[in-house]
Amino acid sequence: MSYHDLLEGYPVHIRRSVTWGSMDAFQHVNNTVYFRYFEDVRIAYFEEARIIEYMQEHNIGPILASTQCRFKAPLSYPDTVYIGAKVTDIEQDRFTMEYIVVSETLQRVAAKGSGLIVSYNYAKNEKADLPDEWVAFIHKQNHQT
Repeated sequence: MSYHDLLEGYPVHIRRSVTWGSMDAFQHVNNTVYFRYFEDVRIAYFEEARIIEYMQEHNIGPILASTQCRFKAPLSYPDTVYIGAKVTDIEQDRFTMEYIVVSETLQRVAAKGSGLIVSYNYAKNEKADLPDEWVAFIHKQNHQT
């Protein structure tokens, strides 16, 4: 199975090179780096959804409430990874984003994770309902995959 097949169902994905400096003393990518991969794809998703732009205009934006990762296979240098993101659950003021990290060298899933994203009014320092524009984008992405 190719990395393209493994990314099916993840409408937003990015590519990153595994760097030598990402490895730890055990000669594999340090676990903290996976969370950086998740952040990178989460921001790519937000940019495609124009969530960052919405936040700049309305002071309502996303805030990460929690995140987790399941490590499936160790990554090491040199390699290229493909990181995908999709939204799996939407509530009034939050959504769950799932992530996948796929190794080009191994041709398999290296990690899966998730993050709970809450809509936050930064001017009032409180949660806010998800803007309609965000919900529309998420539904559109989910129906395209």
